[in-house]
Amino acid sequence: MQEQDYTEVMGMLNQYANQFNTMVHDILRKRRTSDDVSGAFDPQKLFSLLNENVEVDSAQLMQHHMAFMQQQTTLWQNASKAMLGEKVEPVIHEDAGDKRFTHSDWQDNPVFSYLKQAYLINAQMMQGMIESMRFKDPKAAEQVRFYTRQYINSVSPTNYLLSNPEVCEELLKSKGQSLVQGIKNFLEDLEHSPLEAFKITQTQRDAFKVGENLAVTPGKVVFQNELIQLIHYTPTTPKQYARPVLFVPPFINKYYILDLNERKSMVKGLLDQGFNVFMISWVNPDASLAEHDFVSYMFNGPIAALDVVEQITGQDKINMTGFCVGGTLLAMTAAYLRAKGDERIGSLTLLTTLLDFTDQGEIGNYLSDDSLPIMEQHADIKGIYDGRILGLSFSLLRENNLFWSYFINNYLKGKDPAPFDILHWNSDATNITAACFKQYVRNTYWKNKLKVPGGMRIDGVDIDLRKLDMPVYFLSTMADHIVLWQGAYRGTQIPTGDVRFILAGSGHLAGVINPPDKGKYPHWRNDALPETAAQWFEQAEQVEGSWWPDWYKWMTDQDATQIKSVTPGEHKTYPALEAAPGSYVLKTL
Repeated sequence: MQEQDYTEVMGMLNQYANQFNTMVHDILRKRRTSDDVSGAFDPQKLFSLLNENVEVDSAQLMQHHMAFMQQQTTLWQNASKAMLGEKVEPVIHEDAGDKRFTHSDWQDNPVFSYLKQAYLINAQMMQGMIESMRFKDPKAAEQVRFYTRQYINSVSPTNYLLSNPEVCEELLKSKGQSLVQGIKNFLEDLEHSPLEAFKITQTQRDAFKVGENLAVTPGKVVFQNELIQLIHYTPTTPKQYARPVLFVPPFINKYYILDLNERKSMVKGLLDQGFNVFMISWVNPDASLAEHDFVSYMFNGPIAALDVVEQITGQDKINMTGFCVGGTLLAMTAAYLRAKGDERIGSLTLLTTLLDFTDQGEIGNYLSDDSLPIMEQHADIKGIYDGRILGLSFSLLRENNLFWSYFINNYLKGKDPAPFDILHWNSDATNITAACFKQYVRNTYWKNKLKVPGGMRIDGVDIDLRKLDMPVYFLSTMADHIVLWQGAYRGTQIPTGDVRFILAGSGHLAGVINPPDKGKYPHWRNDALPETAAQWFEQAEQVEGSWWPDWYKWMTDQDATQIKSVTPGEHKTYPALEAAPGSYVLKTL
């Protein structure tokens, strides 16, 4: 490195260091002077309770300890031989799917090879310690395993400046500029993060814009209230199926995951098949809406939209589709309406949706007797639960792929993340009102009341999901880390109407957004609905390509009547208020 280059780099590092110190001091000052309650979980407290909740299998623990000592001894011997140029076999290998150690130096360079193997041996030892523990509380066991995994992955040598060969290579190649840019990237993310969480950039900030290259399917906003705008999409066929389709997307995210672009749009796919499509677009709430709870979301969301769709189309049967949390809300809505004798919902489609929260997946690890009150207090203080905290929580369910890989790329290597529409949507955070957050989490994840007949009561009406006597289509995805497909399958045992369950390949988003022209992932079918998910899968047939055609056929099999296409904004009572995608979806955090 030339002296001029060195001076320039050091000057910029000094500038960013001062800026970093100023920002950290400002954050700490705000935390000291605010009423904010940060931190939803205290792992230290969990581990302090282990003495009361765990018994140790001493024999198994000793076996793990002896194996650890033997591996360490062999590693030291091999390291000495490798330093002298002798070829040696690794003591331990990373898992086949572990993409952190792909650089050749992790195998060929004695120093980096030693760092990798030492890390893997220590990680194996810690996991062995947990395996030797017998927990009285299964939930505590899951939490200990989860946070142990988080710790192990956080201390990987790949996550540090001088112990990652890719980072060192980039540092030398760029003459230190990668480190300068990495610090700059970190400061920008720190500036855009709330006090309670760190928001890491996963895609280029300026690569996508809603209404320009995302959510571009033409349509009109035909109704709005405090919580929703209702979009009616412009038909692409002269005739449409009489029964309209009304989407209830999750209120913890923006709706446009269902309308990413012309190629990936579920909305466009339905329009081209001749369906009349409506979409709820949820508001991104602030503290002024704090008192709107989960029940208020039901009345102001799917029920309000259902009333409007019925009047615009003149149809008394409507196909309603809910995604994730939107599906849970929709199921509760349908049970409420059925209990009141309202039969306008002709069918339900529930995409990656839990009705029975027995199998919560790793999301349940964030909730405990200590953490839930803190989260609720945080929501009460701010009037909302910050969507950026939720985003970080979901990313840490797949920490190596959705957090540490970006930490390395953005900050250690000083690179900008690649443009990716799904990750742009994933980063476009949405708040939840305080009352809705508390009511939803308490009644579903915490107490699992929704599956219990009469477990929830709304305006004197018992919510009983057994009243779902309309046809119900469940779609789950094989690799979903947010809604485990086995947990979603439990929901198929509750409704009394005809139920169809389809399992798609891939994960929570890509498995759902799988257009037929690409057919990237297969799906599994089984018309029988045995008691368990394992029994269902054992007898299921794998079908190549997208699950969308199966869904289209399922809806048209119920009613294939066609009418002249309905143009949005022409109804006297519900004229166009503005063009899609509307204004609610444009508010960002």
